[in-house]
Amino acid sequence: MYKKEVEIYADTSNYAVMRHPGRNFPGSLIQGDSLYILCQRADGICNAIKNKEYDQAYEELNELRNMLWDRLSHYKNVLNEHEIDLPFSEIPPSSRTK
Repeated sequence: MYKKEVEIYADTSNYAVMRHPGRNFPGSLIQGDSLYILCQRADGICNAIKNKEYDQAYEELNELRNMLWDRLSHYKNVLNEHEIDLPFSEIPPSSRTK
């Protein structure tokens, strides 16, 4: 283990946004328990599909999607508050001009 300073843009519980030294953009820190929950939800979706429980799979997948979009929305808001460009384009590839 070693220690380094990081730039912290938001330390909201379970939604920390920080930039690690050497990285161009901040990242979203996922605590171990939150990561475990995301993995468990993905496992539940796989099991439901395997067992052809499609309604259950959809409900689980929709919940996982909502959890991820909530995290991404928070990340985008934090970067916007600090006037930092997003590290990705929100324009779908098919809509970009060439």
